[in-house]
Amino acid sequence: MDMPKRHIAILGSTGSIGTQALDVIGQHPEAFQVELLTANSNSRLLIEQAARFRPNAVVICDESRYDEVQSALDPLDIKVFTGIDSICRLVQGEEIDIVLTAMVGFSGLRPTISAIAASKTIALANKETLVAAGEIVTSLARQFKAPIVPVDSEHSAIFQCLAGNCSPIEKILLTGSGGPFLNASKEEIYNATKEQALNHPRWKMGAKVTIDSASLMNKGLELIEARWLFNTSAQDIEVVIHPQSVIHSMVQFQDGTVMAQMSIPDMRIPIQYAIGYPLRRRLDTRRIDFAQLASMTFFKPDTERFPCLGYAYAALKEGGNATCIMNAANEVAVAAFLQGKIRFGQIPEVIDHTMSVSQTVRAADLESIYITNDSARKTAEEYINKL
Repeated sequence: MDMPKRHIAILGSTGSIGTQALDVIGQHPEAFQVELLTANSNSRLLIEQAARFRPNAVVICDESRYDEVQSALDPLDIKVFTGIDSICRLVQGEEIDIVLTAMVGFSGLRPTISAIAASKTIALANKETLVAAGEIVTSLARQFKAPIVPVDSEHSAIFQCLAGNCSPIEKILLTGSGGPFLNASKEEIYNATKEQALNHPRWKMGAKVTIDSASLMNKGLELIEARWLFNTSAQDIEVVIHPQSVIHSMVQFQDGTVMAQMSIPDMRIPIQYAIGYPLRRRLDTRRIDFAQLASMTFFKPDTERFPCLGYAYAALKEGGNATCIMNAANEVAVAAFLQGKIRFGQIPEVIDHTMSVSQTVRAADLESIYITNDSARKTAEEYINKL
């Protein structure tokens, strides 16, 4: 089936998802055209990407690096902008079909909403957007008829299992590898070093998501994201630890049938599916060798050793701005850990404290979400400064 070339904006092109998306696009130049690339501060890589893929425009959010990027790309007739406001404006351009949102953390919310308001297809890799404001974002997507196609491997797996299926879901089985501390003791987890936490056994990801994976907060964020993407309730989403990361998630139907999506751990697979949906194009990934796959194992998560997952269930049950509070506290705590300010085991302590003292609002609007994020971040930072 032939399809017209798709014109893509990649928000966060220098990060893990962004670079892998460009690898996919580079393998299929006949199918994809890059229109916009954005980066926070990695000016060198942004310049290299722009020189190769020749987008119409780029945005470097760090204003101090604007002159460097502008002088390098001006001879190539590539427009250069700076700041988050520029991203929000440019994603609405008529030439753009798909916006791949791969910015890290809460910062991805405004550009995603701006793209939705322009009825763009959203290839969503920024899970914090739905964690912080899932009800608002999905409501806007329906209003502006902006499809949201998930990029996370787990949500892509669920999306693929549901493709063409009109039967009601009985249960979503959200799988996770368990991270680097799957078999570690509580004490070992508490005192884990940055190097240990960043040493994921299966996936190569950015620092923030890798730390979240080590604490199982990533699975908590995905739980909340799944609730909004697939319009289901928390009690119908079961987290399952699957260390081999071959099954990326499953869906159980009312007749007891379970459908699973399987592949080797490679984020380029769900990225390509999201930007190329519904087509599957050839990709230079390894294939599963079932003869060499000795076994696949599954476990229930241990929320005593990994309390962050429990916090996510609690925040989702609370509703309103509770998930935004949790997300903000986690972002601050992870940043503090990466900077050496707190121990790994203090990440859940920061989240627990922030959730317990912050004011929850049941009917949260977009303005209150921004206020909540700022307030929760301040609360978490003050708590860290006292540790």
